[in-house]
Amino acid sequence: MPRRRPLDRLRALCLALPEATEKLAWGSPTFRVRDKIFATFSEADGGPEMWCKASPGGQEVLVASQPERYYVPPYVGHRGWVGVRLGGAPDWGQVADLVEESYRLTAPKRLLALLDP
Repeated sequence: MPRRRPLDRLRALCLALPEATEKLAWGSPTFRVRDKIFATFSEADGGPEMWCKASPGGQEVLVASQPERYYVPPYVGHRGWVGVRLGGAPDWGQVADLVEESYRLTAPKRLLALLDP
C-alpha cells in the first residue's frame, strides 16, 4: 500500500471535522469552518508544512520541545499560530490533535457540540 502524501493526510483530518471546507488561497490549500481558517498547507523550500492555531502558550511549548518540527510561522505567528514541518515521519496523532485544537479555537459553539456528544 503506497504511503499517503502529507496533503492527503492533512486534508482527511481537516475535512472530517463538522462543516470543514477546503479553499485555495494564496496558492495553497486552506481549511476553514464558516469561512474562518483553522489550518493551512504549503510546500515550502523545506518541504510540506502546516500552520494552525495553538492554545495560549501552546506555540511556545511546541517550538521549545522540538524546534526541528515546530516553528513560529510568519504573518500569523504573533497571534499564537504554530508551524509544523510535515516532512520525514511526523507524529500524525499529534498533527490530528493540533488540527482539532485549532478547529475548536475557530468553530462556533454549536459545531463544537457535535465533537463532544
